[in-house]
Amino acid sequence: MSSSLISSRNAPAKATELHAQASPDFAAKLAETEALLQRAAAEFAPVTQASSLGAEDVVITHLINGLQLDIPVFVLETGALHTETLALLERTQAHSRAPINVFRPAQESVIRFVRERGQDAIYKTIELRKECCGVRKMEPLGRALKGQKAWITGLRQEQSAARAEVPLLDESEVATKSLYKFNPLAKWTWGDVWHYIATHQVDYNPLHDQFFPSIGCAPCTRAISLGEEFRAGRWWWEDEAAKECGLHVKQ
Repeated sequence: MSSSLISSRNAPAKATELHAQASPDFAAKLAETEALLQRAAAEFAPVTQASSLGAEDVVITHLINGLQLDIPVFVLETGALHTETLALLERTQAHSRAPINVFRPAQESVIRFVRERGQDAIYKTIELRKECCGVRKMEPLGRALKGQKAWITGLRQEQSAARAEVPLLDESEVATKSLYKFNPLAKWTWGDVWHYIATHQVDYNPLHDQFFPSIGCAPCTRAISLGEEFRAGRWWWEDEAAKECGLHVKQ
């Protein structure tokens, strides 16, 4: 991560002030993204957007609303989200043209996991952490995607080495799940994302102002420091290669 991504923690600057810097070809990227979303709505219905309410996802939701596309949005409310994320969820539900559907884990499964594994089990082994992700994210995701032909994510090539080759349209799950995945911001930079947010005054998670570039569940997310990788704050106690919850891992 470049030093421009992180400013001094003593500086009360907002993420829009720190990061908004459009690429020279941003206009072309934006046009490509809009065309891809329009294609998704026209040719791949039923299609839905998966939103973690992070910076990338609020941009996509804003575009869906601005283009007046019939694409609903879903959020996985894991039961362990930051209060800032939950507040943004309420604001998004209140102001979005597109429906915002919320999927929660089965309560009995959460209770069983805590009873049998312990509330801090995620820090003990990767297997237990992924089991928690399975309960809180993967099972609700399956319900969210049931009956869908395609889904839209905020994955970007710049986010991590594991995502460096993310395509605009991913067809790798068509054979096994009959499911297409659109990644309309695949080519965008972090500066592009924040340029859009700043230009259109998009509501975003205030944790981004506190050096959280990637935001997940509260127990699994921390702020990052100067020089750390973009997703260093996610599952920071684990090896870099393990840092996915399963939502975007190819089998």
